[in-house]
Amino acid sequence: QVQLVESGGGLVQAGGSLRLSCAASGRTLSTYAMGWFRQAPGKEREFVAAISWSGGSTYYSDSVKGRSTISRDNAKNTVYLQLNSLKPEDTAIYYCAAGPVAGRLRTLEANYWGQGIQVTVSS
Repeated sequence: QVQLVESGGGLVQAGGSLRLSCAASGRTLSTYAMGWFRQAPGKEREFVAAISWSGGSTYYSDSVKGRSTISRDNAKNTVYLQLNSLKPEDTAIYYCAAGPVAGRLRTLEANYWGQGIQVTVSS
């Protein structure tokens, strides 16, 4: 089965930056769109960003537009999320996921999910 593993999380200062990585294994996912999601303490899981492997489409939630960039490295079967100008409210467990349609990831429709990685932003 397909496995997705997140890395690059940790503790950062408010205003700082970090880059999350999601590596896929078990099957080639070159035809899959991939996305990032997060769940903050006491809140529901929410969409963050998505990118299409076969097209040039990218999507961002309003909460991260202008300070977040999703990218991919097909040779490594890896997707990245660059987060800048981090705020305490960005603190959450971040998940990556894969699905057939990038746009549908905005509604949390995905076939495969990672186990998540903690991002904590201190004030």
